[in-house]
Amino acid sequence: MADARVPTVDDVRAAEAAIRPFLDPAPLIRAYRLEQALQFPASRRIWLKDYGSTPVGSFKVYGALNWMARRRDDIGGRAVTAHSSGNFAAGIAYAGMCHATRVIIVMPDTAPQVKFALTASFGAEIHTYDIASDHRTGQRDALTAAIAAREQALQASPYDDPWVIAGNGVGGLEIGAELTRLGRRIGRLYCAVSGGGLMAGHALAIHRLAPDAEIVGVEPAGADDFARSLRADRRERLERPTSICDGLLSYDVGVCNWPILRQHVGRSLTIDDAATCRAMAWLYQHHGLKSEPSGAIALAAALHDLPADPGHDDVVIVVSGRNADEARFREWIATPAGAA
Repeated sequence: MADARVPTVDDVRAAEAAIRPFLDPAPLIRAYRLEQALQFPASRRIWLKDYGSTPVGSFKVYGALNWMARRRDDIGGRAVTAHSSGNFAAGIAYAGMCHATRVIIVMPDTAPQVKFALTASFGAEIHTYDIASDHRTGQRDALTAAIAAREQALQASPYDDPWVIAGNGVGGLEIGAELTRLGRRIGRLYCAVSGGGLMAGHALAIHRLAPDAEIVGVEPAGADDFARSLRADRRERLERPTSICDGLLSYDVGVCNWPILRQHVGRSLTIDDAATCRAMAWLYQHHGLKSEPSGAIALAAALHDLPADPGHDDVVIVVSGRNADEARFREWIATPAGAA
């Protein structure tokens, strides 16, 4: 069970000390070509926060490292288990390697091979489940719980945990520190939302550093539980989310995440898969960055949203990961939907 305590920005600041021995800051890259395409004035800039540069190819390592450090006493000599679409799997496997802890992962059978390979490369044991029927059978949660019981393992949540959220928020501190160093100010953040661990952590950090900045969520059109939750003012669950964004298919946002998202995120844009393909192609062709669909969707939202934006301060777009199988990546960016 996840700890239901809602984390604070002080937890985010404390997480940095747990993460830094194993992880350097992910780069914040100026998007010159995007500024040009959107006709931004010279006084205003766009930045890409590239989490694909981490050792696991996504942001998930931040939360995993902090969770592993904060739960050391509970873990002791036990194993750790978690379910994941693939990026948290690699993140918690890397954290396990850093802390000499056995990790057992439950992943969907359709996960990209690159995510299986990364997770295995850090020493994790992997089990799979049938994602096509999981909305009926609940096999993912049942298998993870069975492993935890059989192995006496401590179960980690990929997003619905205060230490995971706080660890992810360290990336937001990095954004603030780099912009401050450059004498810049953030006016808007675009960030993907699934279970909400990435966005909740970043929202805590960005709101403290720039209280007037707008924080915009982004979701696939077929997995828009957060947008529905904002409209209903309560957590809404989807029976079967669908999208090429395999990392954004949680059924609902986490219990720990929801109060933070509700307070700091005013809107969530829904993006169809064709627009995400175009964004992947744009990133690759104009900025040389490979991304997975989940990693490019925030750019897709910015391309749609920014042309009508009257703001004056800088824009930051979170590129959350790059773990796409090469053949599928080439198909996505080569199709008419993906052509820039």
